[in-house]
Amino acid sequence: MIFCIDIGNTNIKYAVFDGEKLKASFRVSSLKTATSDEYGVVVRDLLRSAEIDGKEIEGVILSSVIPSLNYTVEHMCRDYLGHRPLVVGPGLRTGLNIRTENTREVGSDIIVDCVAALAKYGEGTPMICIDFGTATTFDVLSAKGELVGVVIAPGIRGALDSLVSGTAKLPGIELETPPSVIGKNTVHCMQSGIVYGFAGLVENIVAKIGEELGSEKVKVVATGGMGSIVCREAHCIDVFDRMLTLDGLRILYQMNQTERSCQKK
Repeated sequence: MIFCIDIGNTNIKYAVFDGEKLKASFRVSSLKTATSDEYGVVVRDLLRSAEIDGKEIEGVILSSVIPSLNYTVEHMCRDYLGHRPLVVGPGLRTGLNIRTENTREVGSDIIVDCVAALAKYGEGTPMICIDFGTATTFDVLSAKGELVGVVIAPGIRGALDSLVSGTAKLPGIELETPPSVIGKNTVHCMQSGIVYGFAGLVENIVAKIGEELGSEKVKVVATGGMGSIVCREAHCIDVFDRMLTLDGLRILYQMNQTERSCQKK
């Protein structure tokens, strides 16, 4: 079994895979002040709740967009899981050809999403991988499977929080699809603006990307947080895969373990 860790700006996602089979997945807050022991105790209890023996974990892989947390989480892995994690970054084989101006600017989360999208849904046609996280990212893949560029837009939760904090009379709300576009009360007005506003943002950006690629057929794969709400209204999205990033980590771990085994031989 392998333990996958995806450190995002808002949440940390954990998953345990037995081969390709998902055994358990968890989501916790990204706490920059927590110690390795605090993270370790949480991980130990989460594994226990899923009836998974930590001693059965054979390896760990880590992707992170918060460099300051890497040291803490790496030490947690060593002390509580007994493994030093593979870290997605320079030196790790990904098989992804990145054709941006500065490859070092490409976040590990983008790399992992692209690897998973290509492995699971690649069909020799251009693809767009959308991640609805703290930011909303559009990763653009050519028909050859090359990462040719990225679009970064505000995240859904950040936009909603900004709306609430910046206006005196607008309340905090649960984000869900309202009964109609035209709101009849404050909550529905806000839900409509966020849900249909982001659906329009997605459809417009996807259309513009398709025009620049010169392709009528572009496969769109989405993942992340509250993306499922927007996906129901953005009809350009072909697949919503909540586990895409964690699957990408599993694929990268297996890819690098296979390479190491071949080198030893």
